[in-house]
Amino acid sequence: MKKLTVDAKVEKLDDVMAFVEGELEAAGASMKETMGITLAVEEVFVNIAHYAYEGGDAGEGSADISVELCENPKSVTIIFADWGKPYNPLEREDPDITLSAEERSIGGLGIFLVKKNMDEVSYEYRDGMNVLTTKKNLL
Repeated sequence: MKKLTVDAKVEKLDDVMAFVEGELEAAGASMKETMGITLAVEEVFVNIAHYAYEGGDAGEGSADISVELCENPKSVTIIFADWGKPYNPLEREDPDITLSAEERSIGGLGIFLVKKNMDEVSYEYRDGMNVLTTKKNLL
């Protein structure tokens, strides 16, 4: 497992994406798999950067992004951890995507995209950390 620790700031998104894309390339992920996974990574990290440390000094915290590659079956697990306020994004109801953008309530589309692009998504709050684990089976 490889880990990257960055400040939870949107400006660090490029570092996060380069780290994850490098690991996906090493795993032999297809372009389609990489695009879906990186969309999910972007959504999760931007949410951490915008909201995890809100209420105190916004953005004054860090985030750990860990990537684990598995060969049998071939998969990638990406774990996001932050020490911000406890928040389980999976408790949010999925948006009604049959409605127009104007009719839908604001929020929830990002985590919906994460759930659609990854095969498994779970959350737990442990040891003072938000831990969001995502897994994608690779072909």
